Amino acid sequence: MMLFSYIRSLFLLSLPLIGGHIAQILIGVGDTLIVGRYSTESLAALVLGTTIFFIIFIFGAGFSFAVVALVSTAKSESDTVKIRRITRMALWLSFAFGLFVFPIFLFSETVLLFLGQELNLAILASDYLIFSGIAMFPALSASVLRCYLAGLEYVKVTFYISMLAVLLNLLVNYLLVFGKLGLPELGIVGAGIATVFVNLFMCISFLVYAKVKLPQHNLFVRFWRPDWPVIGLVSKMGSAIGISSLAEAGLFSASSIMMGWIGQIELAAHGIALQLASITFMLHLGLSDAATIRVSSAFGKKNKREIVNECWAALIISLAVSLLAIIVFLGIPNFLISAFLNPEELSANLIMKIGVSLLALAALFQLVDGGQALAIHLLRGLHDTTIPMYLAIISYWIIGLPIGYLLSFHYNFGPQGIWLGLVLGLGSACVFLFTRLVVNIQRFSPKY
Repeated sequence: MMLFSYIRSLFLLSLPLIGGHIAQILIGVGDTLIVGRYSTESLAALVLGTTIFFIIFIFGAGFSFAVVALVSTAKSESDTVKIRRITRMALWLSFAFGLFVFPIFLFSETVLLFLGQELNLAILASDYLIFSGIAMFPALSASVLRCYLAGLEYVKVTFYISMLAVLLNLLVNYLLVFGKLGLPELGIVGAGIATVFVNLFMCISFLVYAKVKLPQHNLFVRFWRPDWPVIGLVSKMGSAIGISSLAEAGLFSASSIMMGWIGQIELAAHGIALQLASITFMLHLGLSDAATIRVSSAFGKKNKREIVNECWAALIISLAVSLLAIIVFLGIPNFLISAFLNPEELSANLIMKIGVSLLALAALFQLVDGGQALAIHLLRGLHDTTIPMYLAIISYWIIGLPIGYLLSFHYNFGPQGIWLGLVLGLGSACVFLFTRLVVNIQRFSPKY
């Protein structure tokens, strides 16, 4: 019965976090819908621009992801000052990171041309990326404040603000891209301005809520003063998290590039299967975030029994989510894939055939992908990020990607070989990270 109460509590905490992740996806979907209706060339430039923005953002967001665990632990220790110090220095580091990467956005046209992109595409993408570089500052700040609130378990408000941002993004994009209500028609530049506007909205909303709801934290008192010990702590932990996230994102990007070497039809099938897997991954990601919060709190209390119970609760929910996804993927693959296809296209049947085989692998994918995500987040809750970073890099880039390449291009497994590599890489990460978690828990000094 005690374990059931942990499962119920963790599940309820994870729901708004899952919703928040889905909202972030919907913001990207909104950009694609509006710009895609404006012009195909602008859509291609948007895809290129958002890919570059995401890769850079996911690394810088490591500082905010560290805030979740550190603030949750400080809360369990009833250390209000420590909460303030952690959040302030995470904002410092995020701003410094924004300054460091801003030249990439400012000179993005030159960068894109160097990477072999067409001139027109590079110009359009750089028009968007210049505004994305400006948006990086409020985006990273909003991420820090969101994680600060999540670490304190104020998760519902982060969901509500994120959903408002989805609607606001659609409206501002529509008005600026197409030039409605007397506004100028700006095309992809309008989408870039909307990105700045929406991230400012989220940043200001989180800030206002924090000031009103949690005035005792005084987040900005003596904000100008550096706190070097905390900067070191957040920097070390955040950098490791950022590199881990970048390594995982890079794995999937590299798999898409390799799939493109095989052919357009295979790449299309890969994209559909990966999109479906990404949707279910949001469930695992929200659960893993909730697990980080709860394990960090138990870690601050030095309560080994509570840490173990939270880990078991998270693992049981994760397995249930994976089982549900497996049943769906294996039960109705044709229905799922057909939602992305035009049946009148000549290549639709071939894409369907390849997609069904990849979705079968995606079913197996659920167990290992959800497992490795949960394990690395549980370790994050124990403030263990450096060794997990190395384990993740080894699993993704030394095991998974090379095996996928060999299976696909040297042993003629085709697109399925690349996905087998993904499964093996993520599976290795799952085994390594859970082994690390068990060792950490066994070494933990309990206090009941």
